[in-house]
Amino acid sequence: MYWLYYVGCSLTHVLAFLLTRYRVFGREHVPDRGPLLVVANHLSMADPPVVGISIRRHAMFLAKEELFRSRIQRYIFHNCGAFPIRRGGMNRDALRFAERLFDRGGALIAFPEGRRSMESQMVDAFSGSALIAVQNGVPILPVGIYGTEKITGSTWWLRRPEITVNIGRPFELPSVNGKVTRKQLAEFTHSIMARIAELLPEEYRGRYGG
Repeated sequence: MYWLYYVGCSLTHVLAFLLTRYRVFGREHVPDRGPLLVVANHLSMADPPVVGISIRRHAMFLAKEELFRSRIQRYIFHNCGAFPIRRGGMNRDALRFAERLFDRGGALIAFPEGRRSMESQMVDAFSGSALIAVQNGVPILPVGIYGTEKITGSTWWLRRPEITVNIGRPFELPSVNGKVTRKQLAEFTHSIMARIAELLPEEYRGRYGG
């Protein structure tokens, strides 16, 4: 199961080595085992596989449900370890999926902004990642990625763009007594995005700069 995940990781390693100047900082912050929610900013379609190979742990992904509309796409993304989620929302199936994964000690990769930033700057994030984290009480691993926005057009590989992945220290959100409120989710979401912003150059921080 998820055989395409391993093929994709191997191919991403090769392409990153040959076609880009790829570098990773902070790998020592990645826990070797145990439940983990990995959160990152989103600049390019290349971000999921690049983040995946950077943490060096088998991880599942949350991906927008539009990618699963056709039978072929569903087969590809499912076997790459992705699970569909509504853009801007969090369906119960996704929450249950995350809970089962964490119960097995697995890692989950999410992009809180829910879409690629066309301006190469962070944009307002949705609260789904914060909800997953607070409901499951799992450590959150912030990741800042930049340079992938240069992977565009048909000749980008001739320039061998520099891709940088900065991995921060894991942290946990405060525990909540009872049902989490919208205000708390908004605060938790901002806290998550601020941690990611700290790992990026100022020009990429956008909404979360300063």
